[in-house]
Amino acid sequence: MNLPNKITMFRVILIPFFVFFMLSEGIPYNNYIAAAIFIVASLTDMLDGKIARKYNLVSNFGKFMDPLADKLLVCSALICFVAIPSGPMPAWVVIVIMSREFIISGFRLVASDAGVVIAASYWGKIKTVVQMLMSILLIFNFEGSVINIVENVFIYAAVILTVISLIDYMVKNWNVMQDGNM
Repeated sequence: MNLPNKITMFRVILIPFFVFFMLSEGIPYNNYIAAAIFIVASLTDMLDGKIARKYNLVSNFGKFMDPLADKLLVCSALICFVAIPSGPMPAWVVIVIMSREFIISGFRLVASDAGVVIAASYWGKIKTVVQMLMSILLIFNFEGSVINIVENVFIYAAVILTVISLIDYMVKNWNVMQDGNM
């Protein structure tokens, strides 16, 4: 396993620790610890890709696992936001975002079965960055009307980019779903 793939797997390993601290209200500064873990995990997303491209270590495993690790990280945060009493995330937002992730994962599985690996798109990468920034804001859960407005802007931006990236992904990869066109 090459270094970028090890970094991706490290991101996956961080997820249970993030969830533990996110949901452990009895631990002092739990949200700051959860935020630190989430930020480190988010930064590994940029790091593994840069290393893979710079040293020509791009692999099919990385093309598949890197976006999956992102989905696991972001979806874990979204579920935590709904699980927290009076959490900062409306359930419908979580449903929209997670539905997109399941649809894209389904596309990738069908493509994989046909021997095609579909890498993350430009829209998908922007969506992921916005979702991660939104999550960091919501994890800190700062108080104040301006902060609440900024959080809401990020929530709605994440939803809009989620839908745009889904449409872009489906249009560009629709041939994967057509029998016999591979």
